[in-house]
Amino acid sequence: MIGPIHIKAKKGDVAERVIIAGDPARVEQLTKFLENPRLVNTNRGFIIYTGGYKGVPVSIAVHGVGHPSSMLVVEELVMLGAKVIIRFGTCGAMVKGLRIGDIVIPTGVAYYPGGAFYQYLREPVCTATAPHFEVLKTLVEEVQKSGVNYVIGPIVSSDAFYAEDPEFTKKWISRGITAVEMECAGLFMLGAMRGVKTGALLMVSDSLVEELGFASAEELKEYVERAGRIVLESIIRITP
Repeated sequence: MIGPIHIKAKKGDVAERVIIAGDPARVEQLTKFLENPRLVNTNRGFIIYTGGYKGVPVSIAVHGVGHPSSMLVVEELVMLGAKVIIRFGTCGAMVKGLRIGDIVIPTGVAYYPGGAFYQYLREPVCTATAPHFEVLKTLVEEVQKSGVNYVIGPIVSSDAFYAEDPEFTKKWISRGITAVEMECAGLFMLGAMRGVKTGALLMVSDSLVEELGFASAEELKEYVERAGRIVLESIIRITP
């Protein structure tokens, strides 16, 4: 396989443990928890910092929005030596009782076949997209210690943010789905294909079943603080 094209970093710049997020503001905020953070990439806006957390090397990277962007970032992080990748993202709640900043930990992800998935799988099949068990178990243990309200269950990855109409919501709720976001299915699929441990912790930024409004990056700041600690505490416990 060719080397990274979009991430202008070299082997050793990226830690074996990487936290990825779509929003550069969340990456910048989380970086404040790192010891001696070093900026290792800005090319294409895929900002990456590498530093330490409690003495353990950790990188924090921007993956952009949707599968085409996030999957190319994941592929290039793996080329650069990433062995554990956790998505620290946001989601739209599809069960009642969740509030802004509450946490969803996905146990598996439904997705629409086609697009990037067809190009990888080369036939119209749906592959299993689930987090690595060690990552899932560790995230659950850390969120339980934190006292933050959470849900653990299946989610759906959607490629079209503005196509999520009431019919979309109704269908996926009837299938037992707890939340919607845009990147986890691709992350988990690549994790299985490339032999990398993956998982995700998602903060609720809005709800498709209750009137919560849509939380901006600024409004999510306090929640990023507490949820970011959970992700960092989790990733340093996982063996690459």
